[in-house]
Parts: sequence; structure tokens; C-alpha cells
Amino acid sequence: MSTPSLAERRERQLAHERDRAAHLAQRAEISRTRRTTPELRVIALEAEDRFADGDTDTLLSWVAEEFGDLTAVACSMADAVLPHVVARHIPWVDTLFLETGYHFAETVGTRDAVESSMQLTIVDVQPRQSVAEQDAQYGERLFERDPALCCQLRKVEPLTETLGGYEAWITGVRRDDSPLRADTPFVTWDEKNGLVKINPLADWTFDRVLDYAAEHDVILNPLLNDGYPSIGCAPCTRRVAPGEDPRAGRWAGLDKSECGLHT
Repeated sequence: MSTPSLAERRERQLAHERDRAAHLAQRAEISRTRRTTPELRVIALEAEDRFADGDTDTLLSWVAEEFGDLTAVACSMADAVLPHVVARHIPWVDTLFLETGYHFAETVGTRDAVESSMQLTIVDVQPRQSVAEQDAQYGERLFERDPALCCQLRKVEPLTETLGGYEAWITGVRRDDSPLRADTPFVTWDEKNGLVKINPLADWTFDRVLDYAAEHDVILNPLLNDGYPSIGCAPCTRRVAPGEDPRAGRWAGLDKSECGLHT
């Protein structure tokens, strides 16, 4: 097969952007009103029992029918497996990327590659303050002195504000991530954010994620092959030695193992 010319690649990209714009325009015309918190809570509790045993495709088919475009996917851009799986059921699904200002260049590059090639809509979730503004108020390198506050300002609060426009959010949390996540359900009520939380990959292993990516030619962050099985902000993430817990490189040396998004 011949390599596409620059003009062909450019036209393909323009067509991709036109398709995304057309979907967004159509969605705006048929926008739905978000249901009340009590209504969503009932749906979540019923679904938690219904999908207790879990089947990713069956679960996501239900999500597409129940919530449609009022669904958001949270993606750290360690890989694009989760949004790829979801987009098969909800094309052009909103995919939330927490733009903390501290990402590895590889993570930003993965985000850009995903946006330009996959049938989804990237929503950059921005903190209220730039890094410079945060430094001016709290001092430089807050992530070293108070990582919990840094995550709260740059991840938790911006995500909470953004999720207010949705009925359900889909995460890539897996039970094999860490002992704290070993009992992750497929569906649960997110009391903190006031919406339904879906974990369709809860029973997947890291190897299954990689196998899916290989089978479907899904974009992976190159850091995954460079000793980073769990990727967060650059200042707070280190390489993991063979045999270490996959999340051992997150906030290494600190009494912290979660950013607060899922706790």
C-alpha cells in the first residue's frame, strides 16, 4: 500500500474535523435536559445491581441508550483504549482531558494524536489558575509541598465543575490498578459529583488493555514502553522498576497514592 501524500492526509484530517463539527451541530439541535440528582441516583443504584457481573459491551450499549450525549469519558491519555471502546457505542463522545499544565510532552502529543484520528470530541478541562498564577498565590512547586492541594486545584475542582453538565461519566479505573481499587464496581453513584459513574474496564487487566490496543491499533502514550505503566503529571511521576506495583511511580516518597478524583 502506498503512503498517502501530504495533500491526501490533509484532506483526511479536514474531513475528520467536518464530521466532528457536523455531529456537534446536530447534537446542539436535539440537546436534552439533564435529569435531577434524585432521578440519576435511582438509575445508578438499579444499574449497580443489574451490571454487577459486568460485560463491557452490554454495559456501554445501555449507557448509550440511557445517557447518550450527556455522557463524558475521562481520559488521562496514558492510552486511548477507554475512549476507543466507548466511541464504538457513542460516536464523538465528549472526552475530558485534565490540562493540569504539568503533563509530559508525550502525554500532550498523545492527546493531539487522539483528537486528530479518533471519533471523539476532546474537552480540555482547565484549572481556574494558570501554573504561574498558582505559583504566585501558593508559591512555586506546590506539588512538592502540598500535593493534595495541587491535585485539588488542578484536577478535582475543574473536573467537578465540568461534570455538572453531564448525567454520567466513564472512567478507566481497573481493579488491578491498586489494592484501593480492588472492589471497583461497574456502575456506582458518585455522591461527590452528583452523577452516575461507569467503570466499564473494571475487570480488565493491564495486559488486556495492551492486547486491545494492539488488536485495534489504538494509540498508546510512548511512556508506557519507557517504564511508566501509570502516567500522571511529570513532576509527580517516576519510572517503575520491574516487579513494582504499577502505581508505585505516582507521588513516590509521599504519603499519597490517589489524586482525589476517585475517592
